[in-house]
Amino acid sequence: MSSSASVPKPDQPGSPVVAIANTSAAFSNIRRGPGISYQDVGDLLDNALVVYYPSTKTPTNWVWIEKAGVRGWVYTGYIEFIPAIGAAPSPHPPTPYDGKVALWHWKGSGIAENTRAQLLTNINSRAGNVEQIFVKISDGARWMGDFDNTDMAVTGASSIDQWVTACQNAGLDFHAWCVPHGLDIEGETAIIIEACSRPGVQSLILDIEPYAHYWQGGESAVRPFMLKLRRGLGTRYHIGISVDPRPYHKHTIFPDQWSPFVDSVHPQTYWRTFRNTPEGALQSTYDVWAGYGKPIIPVLQGDAVVQDQVEAHTLATQKHGAKGISWWRYGVISQWTAVNTRIELTDSPADAPLGNIENFTDEVVIKPAGEGFRSGTYTGKPEFNVRTNTWGWDYLYTNTELRTSKVWAEWRKDLPQSGLYEIAAFIPNQKATSTRARYKVHGIVGTTTEVVLDINQSINRNTWVSLGIFDLDRTMENAGRVFLNDVTGEADKQIAFDAVRFRRIVTTPPGYSPAGPANEPSQPPGGNGSRPSVIGGVNVADGYDSPVGTSEQRRGSEVWPPGWRDATPFAKLYFTGTPSEAYHTGADLNFGRPFADKGMAVYSVASGVVTFAARLGVWGNLVVIRHDPLYIPAGQIIYSRYAHVQNMRVSVGDRVTRGQRICEVSDAFGRFVPHLHFDLSPTSMFEQRPGNWPKLNYNELISHYIDPLQWIQRNRP
Repeated sequence: MSSSASVPKPDQPGSPVVAIANTSAAFSNIRRGPGISYQDVGDLLDNALVVYYPSTKTPTNWVWIEKAGVRGWVYTGYIEFIPAIGAAPSPHPPTPYDGKVALWHWKGSGIAENTRAQLLTNINSRAGNVEQIFVKISDGARWMGDFDNTDMAVTGASSIDQWVTACQNAGLDFHAWCVPHGLDIEGETAIIIEACSRPGVQSLILDIEPYAHYWQGGESAVRPFMLKLRRGLGTRYHIGISVDPRPYHKHTIFPDQWSPFVDSVHPQTYWRTFRNTPEGALQSTYDVWAGYGKPIIPVLQGDAVVQDQVEAHTLATQKHGAKGISWWRYGVISQWTAVNTRIELTDSPADAPLGNIENFTDEVVIKPAGEGFRSGTYTGKPEFNVRTNTWGWDYLYTNTELRTSKVWAEWRKDLPQSGLYEIAAFIPNQKATSTRARYKVHGIVGTTTEVVLDINQSINRNTWVSLGIFDLDRTMENAGRVFLNDVTGEADKQIAFDAVRFRRIVTTPPGYSPAGPANEPSQPPGGNGSRPSVIGGVNVADGYDSPVGTSEQRRGSEVWPPGWRDATPFAKLYFTGTPSEAYHTGADLNFGRPFADKGMAVYSVASGVVTFAARLGVWGNLVVIRHDPLYIPAGQIIYSRYAHVQNMRVSVGDRVTRGQRICEVSDAFGRFVPHLHFDLSPTSMFEQRPGNWPKLNYNELISHYIDPLQWIQRNRP
């Protein structure tokens, strides 16, 4: 039992140190006093930015720390405090990006706003610490206006001037970026030079990637292209290159040929797309590109989960010393906490304001052949093929077409409420090789035209890809209607028509207590009435229960109900000496004699949304639930996994409550003796890799998994 007593910060704590807390586990407990008998007051996440006081360290290795909103003691036996370097001295010349946060803008027809002024106003209101915007000016030898039919389109020098004026009025710096092809050096460089010669265009970034529709001129075209560009812009004009930073891509863009002509590198550090972690993706980026001799200004992933974004910002600026960062891209960013964080340590992280909190609610998933999905052909013949994806449902696919469409599909369903929605498309891992799947979103508030999004399906697999953030009025006839056909301009690719997801974004101001404001409705079903299930429009988890046992037993004092035992506890090494030897990720729950528990009910341990429910290899049937924030909108989000089960009663996108029956104990179709494999993860790893199994990688185990027995004990309703 934890003590409610507290040991305050010592009167003479010594000098504070701003540091990155590199924890061995996904997080460490912050307690009221220097010992495990003291009550938890919060969690210290891996790679969080904190203030700690080395002089307060006790003989038992506890130290006082402070971070935004939380102060207390942590055990240092599993934590390395890495001093934050902030704006570290650099051997490189200054860049226009130093000390600044930037947003990339792709095209006006890819966002919900109608005017430059509206776009820039929204940037300022959502992220006042953003100081720069990178605007795409051209693609090959064509102005961006050839791909964008809005008033924001860049069609020539006059529209560049309009952009610069609008940015200056909004207090933002204007920078240009483009995709050169290297096929028409005269035509491409003429456009770029005209654009970048306009007053107020502060730099140019060339997007050089090893994919179709990017640089196609080969190694021999780099030097003549850049010589022409430098003659037109001068040697002092800042030019950067944006690259895919993964090791096996570096040689494909001819880095040595670009090196004499460019001044900075903007690596696209998209950890979620690369199926990596922020720490892993950034470390790999610097391992590959640190020796290139140019300042590194990382491009971070704007549609990743906010916890990962905060970690990436901290690691990029405070561990690797990036002097500037940018976020790809405006239009897909739904959570602004990390984007709105300054680069330099102008304020103590202990006193940093929490700011507003963005959460998702009212999730709707439309699957092919399900309610809200329609498809057809223009030829009168069956043109679609059908395949089952890893997530367990059928999707359609066909060959891409150059100009004339043969098939079409639309996703449309009545929305629960009007509001700001993130719309995302699921991309399967097979039969999705198109680099230009053109999704069209209709029925957006304030516009009468469709928003067209070109999605590269080929670089995504088994993942949701954000189409954008849109204001939708559920009373409008076509609110949020998504349309897709097979015309991509490619003759030899395949295009997939899989699920589309709508998630309403709820923004909650800081300051909500676990009890919530006085006017909050409804208590959680089966709860003790002390905690609400909704705070400020956000669904919150009132606590965690066992996944097995009767309703009375799950309310009892013991986490595992009478008759249930954990045959393989968390982190136990089992199957020792066999090819299956591994550290266990959670609990193997058995009841009674072998085979007696097959068919017994399994329940959701807390409220949340199902993110996976399907058969998956050796796991048999498997269910994953992303649980609501614990107690308050800013609370911890946990994922739970239930494996080897049968009779699944839920599917992806379903909202579940604590204690809701979701499946039954089983044996993975005869592979195992019946039992429930149950584990918990405080990271988003289950969302991308529901079948993850770290085997003997202990570091991966404790980075992505937590002891389910301890977590439930600490967080009973």
